[in-house]
Amino acid sequence: MSEDLRVVPLPPSEWDETLRHIVDDMNGEPLNVHALMAHHPKLLEAWWNFRNYSVQGGDLGRRKGELVILRTAVHLKAWYEWASHVERAMACGIAADEIERVKHGARAPGWEESEALLIEAVDALVTERALSPGLQARLREHYSVRQVMDLMAITGMYLILGFMINTWDLDLDPRIAAKLPDGLTKEGFRSEFPPD
Repeated sequence: MSEDLRVVPLPPSEWDETLRHIVDDMNGEPLNVHALMAHHPKLLEAWWNFRNYSVQGGDLGRRKGELVILRTAVHLKAWYEWASHVERAMACGIAADEIERVKHGARAPGWEESEALLIEAVDALVTERALSPGLQARLREHYSVRQVMDLMAITGMYLILGFMINTWDLDLDPRIAAKLPDGLTKEGFRSEFPPD
């Protein structure tokens, strides 16, 4: 990418003063994705509460929210998002084989029905831009209307981030990279999901 088009994370010392609470929320060390968005203070400010809600999984809870985020990262072929949420998924108890299974979709052996449906729903939202009546009916056997809305909202929120991450090839935060399992690399991810 041409250097004059690349947008890089903005050091916290250069952030607009209206964003001080975000730096404080992140204990003085915002993630690269936050520092990237700091170039647009009003956008980052408006997005912050949505981010905090989504990263907790909303009414889906952490585990199911992380599965949604990981599957969205696969669709986006977004290494930064994938790696960041592998670390978060592990922290909330999702096993390495389950994380790997996300890459292979809803038909991969080993999913319980309710989680396979979440993966299938992310696929439908990204590729079809809607949930069919049949998929909605199957989801509603396991999830409330609020949870289905959260599924849509979390998928959409991470699509927004993925667009920025992929456009400017955002580097993974070193502190996240240090927590990843051995062998999980950008090169390996990109060999499975090469950028378009």
